[in-house]
Parts: sequence; C-alpha cells; structure tokens
Amino acid sequence: MSLQTAEQFEENEQYTQAFEEYKKLYERNPKDLSLLERLGHLSMLLDNKEEAAEYYSKILEADATNVLAYEQLMDIYVTTDKYKYYIYRGNMHTVEHKFEHAINDYKKAVNCAQEDKDMLSARFVLGTLYEQEGNNLKAIDEYLKVIEHDDTHEDVYLRLAKLYVKEDATASAVDVLERARKAGFDTVNIKEQLADLYLKNGHPERAIEVTSDELTKVKCLLDMDEKSEAFEKLTKMEGQYNHISQFYSLKAQYYYMNKEFNKALECVDEFDNLEKNSPLTYQMRALIYEETKNDYNAHLNWGKYNIVRGNKDIAINEFLNAYQLKGDDIDLLNTLAVLLEEAGDKNHAMEFYEKISKLDENDKKALQKLADFRESIGDYKMQAEYLLKLYHIDKRNAATVRKLGETYEKLRNKPAAVECYEKFLEIGKGSPDYAKIQHKLEKLANIEMQEEEGFIDKIMKWFNKN
Repeated sequence: MSLQTAEQFEENEQYTQAFEEYKKLYERNPKDLSLLERLGHLSMLLDNKEEAAEYYSKILEADATNVLAYEQLMDIYVTTDKYKYYIYRGNMHTVEHKFEHAINDYKKAVNCAQEDKDMLSARFVLGTLYEQEGNNLKAIDEYLKVIEHDDTHEDVYLRLAKLYVKEDATASAVDVLERARKAGFDTVNIKEQLADLYLKNGHPERAIEVTSDELTKVKCLLDMDEKSEAFEKLTKMEGQYNHISQFYSLKAQYYYMNKEFNKALECVDEFDNLEKNSPLTYQMRALIYEETKNDYNAHLNWGKYNIVRGNKDIAINEFLNAYQLKGDDIDLLNTLAVLLEEAGDKNHAMEFYEKISKLDENDKKALQKLADFRESIGDYKMQAEYLLKLYHIDKRNAATVRKLGETYEKLRNKPAAVECYEKFLEIGKGSPDYAKIQHKLEKLANIEMQEEEGFIDKIMKWFNKN
C-alpha cells in the first residue's frame, strides 16, 4: 500500500483499484486534503456522485476557501438539487468576495428550498451578506423573516438588535430583544444587551431588573440618582474590579454627580490608563471642566472627543474656541495646523505654523511647512527666509543647504546660490545629489545672473536682525 501504487493504478485507468488504494492511504492520513481531492475525483469518474460529494464536503470542513471543492459540488448538484447548487455557488462567490453574485445565489437558494430549515439557513446567510454590503435595511428584512419561525437562534435576534441600533431605531432593538426573551431565549447575553438598551433609552429602572452584571447595576443606580447605594456597591468592589475600566468610569460619574470634581478627574485618569484614547475619557473630562468653568480645557477635550469619533470639522471648531482662550499652547497650535491642512485649508494652516515658529524659533517642522508652502505659491523670497532660519538651527543639514541653493537660483541670485552649493559639497559627501550639485556649479560658472548679495551676507543680516 503506497502512493506510487495508487498513482500507477490511476495512470493505467484502473480507477476502482486506484480508489481503494487512495482510500487506505486516507484512513492512515485523514488530514491529507490531496488524498480527499483524489478520492473525490475518482468517485466522479466511477459515477459515484454521492460519495464524491462527501469527500468534497470534508475538504470544505478543513478548508472553507477551496474553490475547486465548491466547483465540484456545483457540478454534482446542478441537475439533482438546485438548493445545494445555489448554496455552494453562493459560498464560492463569497470566498471570491463577489458579494453581489453571492446575494443573487442565496436568493435563488431561498426559492428552491424544500424544507423550512433550509430556507431559514439560506435567509440567515443572505442577511449576513446584506450586512457585509452595508445594506442594513435588507438585512433586517431577512432576519425578521427568520425569527417568524420557531427553528431559529438567539444570534439572529442579537444581529437584528445591533442593526436597529445602527439605524438609530433603538426602540425597535428593544422590541426585538424583548421578543427574544418571550421566544425562550432568556439568556445572559440577551438580557445584558437589553439592559444596555434600556439604559440608553433612559429606563434604568427596567435595566436593573434584567441585568446580572454588578457594574451595570451600579450604572442603573447612578442613573436613578440612588448615589448612596451606588457608592456602597463601588466601595465593596474595590480591589476586585480595579482592573476594569468601567469601574473607574462609574466612580468618576459618582464623584461628578457629587460635585467632587478633583476626585472625578483622578478616576478619569485611572480609566484612561486602562483604556487609552477612548472617546469616553475626553467626554468625561469635558463635562467636568464645564462644571468647573474651565472653558479652555472643556473645548480642548470636546475637540479630542470629536477627533476620536472622526468628526474633524466639529473638532476644529472646538480647538479654535480653545485657541481664542489661550493662544500660546504649541500643542494646540500644531493640532489645528495639521487638521486644517488635512481639511484642505492650507492658508489657514500656515497662519498657525507661523504662530508656532514665532513662539518657538527652533521648531523645524513649522519652518519646513512654511518654506514648502511658500515654494508652492511661487514666493521664493519668503521661502529663502524660512530656509535661512532652518539653516541657522542646523548648519550641517545638507538637504536644507541644497534647497536654499535651488531657491536662490530661482531668485537669480548667483553668488548666494554658488555659496550654498559649495557649502553643500563641503557637508553633503555621500549624498545621491552630490554629482548633480557639482554639475549645477559648473553650469552656473557660465551663466550670467543679476548680482545680488551672497549667502554669507544674508546670514549676517539674519543674525543682526536677531
């Protein structure tokens, strides 16, 4: 019994003997997918399609992305079982990320289903495909049809509720989960999701009746203004829940409600240590700063909150409000400059880079941005000014010197350009532009330009100004 023997039988078209040999090999190596493929292929040659289907199905159990197996199963069922044919074709199209084709296949599978369980299974997958395509309303329609039948699963209810929340239909999400409980799915998962929705809808008294989660109970008590009982629970949790971020957000809420704002901020810091860059961190801080009339930090944190949530336009407005209250925060100025640049408002962004460069004359990024911007609008004179400042900060930066030389060349200032290029050759050995600058110097020697003050003269003037 060997692979060579089985292959020899197959080559000699002794398919029955080859099949038996491969079968023995497969019994010894049940994880060998190549043997399953050979067994499936030979079963087809021997016109044993039922056994071939078993082998190709086993391949898919081990490798759900095997397109060959789907194609073979489609060939097997194309004339005998249209439901299975469309299911396998739909799965193949899903694997190939052809979701529109997969959706059409599953629609046909629903119409071809002979039994309720098959029809429900196809509808469920159809719903998930609509979800992947971002067509939430059609997904909802399919899931609603599925839960009309008894033979369903709690996951369908959970998916439905999630989709309703996405569509801002929280009341419908609540109805679905309440319906799930009545249908016998009174599970922890369903109840906790329902409790969260009750809280979002402003019904903490209903949430506390269904939840078994201690932290959710505290949240309910706080929302019901039962502060003493909530704090008592939080005190008992100390030590056991210290590793959970929600514990600190609830403590922060308690101290906020109790107007102990410093303690609330300490809890927010603890929350942030466990859950970095959460929008809730910035939201809590903003609310606390509003209560303490710290408008600058309130605007700053509302800005950060909206950045994390992807609302950049709102964030810019909040940061601009913060800037009006405090105009010398370099971090804030940098944030505004970057956001305005990303929003395509370069002129406004450059105003902030200019402010940064005045507050910190050694800020290389601001100077480089300003130099690049001046170049982009053809203002080479101001570009040269910013590059000179960069040169003053780092006189060994060959790239700055080269760029300054090119700028003076555009300004037709031959002496300054020559001096810059010579300086580049002195400090830029090993640069890929070295030979190019040597060539430029040779060309400049034979070009007449209007003689202006040189690079050294400009440096001296810059020093004298400062």
